[in-house]
Order: sequence, then C-alpha cells, then structure tokens
Amino acid sequence: MNRQLFNHISRLLCIFLAIVTMSCKPAENAKLRTGYPITPVSFTDVELSDNFWSERIKTNRDVTIPFGFKKCEEEGRIRNFARAGGLLEGEYEGKMPFDDTDVYKIIEGASYSLTTNPDKELEKYIDDIIEKIAAAQEHDGYLCTWKTLAPDTTPAPWVKPGPRWHHLGASHELYNAGHMYESAFAHYRAMGKRNFLNIALKNADLIAEVFGPGKKLDPPGHQIIETGLVKLYRITQDKKYLDLAKFFLDQRGNAEGHKLHGPYSQDHQPVIEQKEAVGHAVRAAYMYAGMTDIAAMMQDLSYLKAVDNIWENVVSKKIYITGGIGARHGGESFGDNYELPNLTAYNETCAAIGNIYWNHRMFLLHGDAKYIDILERTLYNGVISGVSLEGNSFFYPNCLESDGKYAFNMGALTRQPWFDCSCCPSNIIRFMPSVPNYIYAHRDDSIFVNLFISGKTRIDIDKSTVEICQKTDYPWDGKVILKINPKEDKKFAINIRIPGWARNQPVPSDLYRYLVTNKEKVTLKVNGNYIDLNMEKGYARICRKWQKEDIIELNLPMPVRRVLACERVKNDLGRVALERGPIVYCAEWPDNGGKVLDILLRDYMPLKVEYRGDMLGGIAVITGEVIHLDSTRSVRKGTTKSFMAIPYYSWAHRGVGEMSVWLKHDQ
Repeated sequence: MNRQLFNHISRLLCIFLAIVTMSCKPAENAKLRTGYPITPVSFTDVELSDNFWSERIKTNRDVTIPFGFKKCEEEGRIRNFARAGGLLEGEYEGKMPFDDTDVYKIIEGASYSLTTNPDKELEKYIDDIIEKIAAAQEHDGYLCTWKTLAPDTTPAPWVKPGPRWHHLGASHELYNAGHMYESAFAHYRAMGKRNFLNIALKNADLIAEVFGPGKKLDPPGHQIIETGLVKLYRITQDKKYLDLAKFFLDQRGNAEGHKLHGPYSQDHQPVIEQKEAVGHAVRAAYMYAGMTDIAAMMQDLSYLKAVDNIWENVVSKKIYITGGIGARHGGESFGDNYELPNLTAYNETCAAIGNIYWNHRMFLLHGDAKYIDILERTLYNGVISGVSLEGNSFFYPNCLESDGKYAFNMGALTRQPWFDCSCCPSNIIRFMPSVPNYIYAHRDDSIFVNLFISGKTRIDIDKSTVEICQKTDYPWDGKVILKINPKEDKKFAINIRIPGWARNQPVPSDLYRYLVTNKEKVTLKVNGNYIDLNMEKGYARICRKWQKEDIIELNLPMPVRRVLACERVKNDLGRVALERGPIVYCAEWPDNGGKVLDILLRDYMPLKVEYRGDMLGGIAVITGEVIHLDSTRSVRKGTTKSFMAIPYYSWAHRGVGEMSVWLKHDQ
C-alpha cells in the first residue's frame, strides 16, 4: 500500500471514529466526566410515577415552556438574534442586556424535557431558534445581541453597551455566555446534536483567547460562566475550559488588572479567603457552585476550605426556614448575620435554584446527607413557591409574610405572568425537568437514596445493574417502600437518607430548632424484619447481599412540628412556624377569617392534619384553634377562632391578602 493511500485511509478512519464517538449517547459520556467522587443518577434514567412532582414537571412541559417561548417571541428576545444575524432589520428590543439568557434557559429546559418526552415539533422549533443564534454569532465567535445591535444606545439604565468587554461588571456579556454553555450542554445531552454545542465552543474559544494570564484580567460581574465552562470541559475534556473557569474565580478580589466590583459581586477579596456569604445572592450561589466544581475537579484544598466555610455561614446564619437565601431587596442580597426579615424578605427564586445547584454539588463532593437536607427544604418550599400551580405566573422575590399592601413582587402583590427581567420564570423552566436528577446517586459499591419520590430507576454499579422501584405518598406521608432488583445476587450498600427533620433537626445548625422533641422513632425493615439504623453521615447504611424482590420499608413519622428561630433572629422573636415532613406551612387570609397577622397560636393547642384532594392541587392542611388578638394585644381580650395552615408553596392562589409563616405564640 503506497503512503498516499495509507494517509487517505487513515484520515477516513479518524473521521469515522470521530463520528462514532460523537454519536454515542451524550448522557453516558457526561456521566464519566463529572469529576466528583459521587455520581448522580441522571434524570434521564429515572421514571417518575408520583402525583406531586410528575404533575409539576408535566405542567412545566405543557404550559410553562410554551408560555416562556411565547413571551420571548412577543417581547423580541428571539427577534434580537435574527436581527443581529442580519435575518431581520431593526434595533434591539428589550430593557435588559441579558435578555439572550431567557432564550438559552428555556431551550435548556425544553431540551431536558425532550429527553423524556420526545416532541418532533418542539425539537424543530428549537433547531429554528438555534439557526437564528448561529446567524447572530460574529465571525470570531462573539455572541451578545445587545452589544451587536445597540453599541451606542442605553437599553439598560446602569450601563451603555459600548465596545466588546466594556464595563464587565455590569455588561453581562460573560453571564450571557455562561447560560449559553449550560443550555448547549443540555441540548447536546438531550438530542446528541452539535449545532448548538458548536456555537458555544466557538464562543468559549474566543473568550479563552481574550481572557487569561497575560491577557484581559477582568472577571464577570455576574457569575455563571464558571459552571458553564466546567460543563464544556466535561464534554470535550479540553482543560482550557476548566482552567478558564478557575481563572475567572481566581481574579475575584484581585485588584491587579481590574477595578474591584466589591461585595455586591463577591469581588471584595479572593474567593479562597471568603468565609461569609455577601452581596447579590444569585451571583453568590452560582459562584459557590463553580467553586465547588473546582474543589472537586482540581482537588483544590483551598477552594474546598472556602466553600465549606461559606456553607457553614449560610446554614447557621443566613438561610430562611423555607430554604430561601437573600434577605434584602437592596442589591437582591444577603443581609448581615441573622438578618432574616419576613415582610421584606427577598428570597429570589433564582437564588433558591442556585442554592440547590450548590448543595447538590456539596453532596457529590462530601457524601453527607446534610446537604440534601438543605436541598430538599429549598426544593419543596423556596423553589416551587416561585411558580403558580397553573404554571404561568411567578414570584421573583418570595416573602414569608404579606400584609396585602406591600407590593413585594416587582410592584405586585401576587404572582405575575412575566417581568422585564425574567430570569426567575426562565430559571424555573430550565430547572423543573431535572428534579429526578437529585433522587439517587452512586459511588463504587454504594447507592444513595436522597429523595423520596415514587418511580423507578436503573443504576450501574460495580460492573452490574440494579433496578430500584420506589413507592410513597411523600411529602404527605412518611412511608417509603423500595423494591431492590439486582441483575444478579450481589453485595453492595444502600444508603437511605434519614432527613434532618426526622432526626429532630430542622437544619444542620442551631439557627432553627423544634419546640418539642419528637420521640417517635424512624423505623427500617428489610424483607419484613426490623433492622437497626446504622447511621453514617445522615444515612441509614444497609450493606448486604441483595437479591431480586428484596424489599426495604422506611417509616418517617410526620407529626406537626413547631419551629423556633435562634434568638439572634430578631424578626422571629416570640414567633413560631409550622412544619410537617419537608413542608413549611403558612397561614393565609381566606382560611382564617380574612386576617392572620393578629393570630396567636398557643403552644399547647392541639393541631390536626387533613388531606384535601380538592384544594390547591391536593394538599395536607393543618387545623386547630388560635386566638385573634385585638388592638390591645391582650390574650384575655382575644377571640378564639378556628385555624388552618396550608403549604407555603401554595399561597397566593386565591386573591390578595395577609399571609404569614411565623405566627405569634406563648412566651
């Protein structure tokens, strides 16, 4: 064989191998490249059959995703790409420099939805949008429609577009890029197509040429590009993306090369020296998630120490009982330690989602159930409160008290269908399909059961496969049945999370505590026989040789719990909150004679639980009696009336009025 022919055949073989490699199931490739010691079981490998999350995911698919795309069409977000690409004439539409990200996030959510629910029409619609995005990308990979279309105008009040990379503290160019990378990663995993991924990689290559040691040294004002770059690294294994993510993080608090943006953007000191959560809560949560990626993937002990310290600060001093973070409307930011107001609480929906992203990474890094405890609390309370049961109206902030007068939700007293800055609706859209991703995980010869949601999954473990079928009415009932079906009889460990709330610990700190210790015991059975709880990092560990049809039965008692806050939380002094299982409750005006801010709940007053299938999508309510105080605030002059509390996430579906999570109680 002559050399020319040999080289030709070699090139063809390389092309063939490349095609075969790229056509492999993307989700499988991604599994191998998480960089964490623990691997989550992808939501694509989990089939839900419950009544709680399945319905919400279906609503997201059938209502919220089409609604989000419709809004992006109506308000010009998609037209901006067409105009930047020369497909349409006209100027930039919109008021925000980051409107591109709403399109990216909805594509991300739609892509994940397509993974489990194929829809050719939706797939084609997304491909059509990606064609517009490709047209908008400039020849060298730059992509930001605001800058391309409006270099000399001021659609955002705080900064003019100007030239590329101008005023990175507020331009959101790199924020836009980060959400594009996250979306392209999702699209590639879901569809196996490279059309969006290639756009993202071309843009990332440009940014890697412009930024880095000896180049442009500015970090982004708003974080997200860091986690996006890590995802591109996971796909390509090109270390320059991982290095660039770390570079952007390392530049924060480094005055050499850029003017520090200050605590608002977590740019007041090097990230490895930060110990307290400060500034814009969404930016912070995204940054902490990115720092955890670096700690895991680069085995960087300085990053590990920093995220551990910051996490302790948040969980012991700065988190709401709902799992929300961000106390202040001013700067959408964390407050001081123990500053947790209720009426003016910010608790941005995006921040709650970011808190889940961060805590899930912390679990994958440490293997401790306390991170899932925070994740679950945030998931059932701080996140889903941000979207209506119908799926087409949203909270941007999530207060814990309403007087029916203070317009906390961007000028409104209840959920709104959209916002000029619609980061929260589009974040809900991208997050909701991935909820099954948080249920299971595995490491070596161990399986972790983190959340209790009916459904089934198949887990590859130690060169074999295990099918797990879960049946439960959680969060309304604490009984959980797990049917274990290994492909072959095999010894391995199953770690079942025993939630903090079931161990008399609302959160893994002293920030909140239960008024009364629950003495009912968590019980665990295997094949009908009670076994001891062999606890390890918050998990009941069962290590044995498993056989087909083995049954695990978990019972988590779910009494109504009264919760007290640490006395340093001044806004909650003399007040009590109600919980049952993972659900935080609130009192709302329609159920309590039109008023709730005058309620006093006696500590000894018995409370009952009743499931109402016809109310607010099906909820368990708490009932009892309370005292409504008059203007004198005298208990003796108060009036005893019937009382009802509903899950916090379900409030604001029946008109405007009073609501409160924290109620006055005996002192």
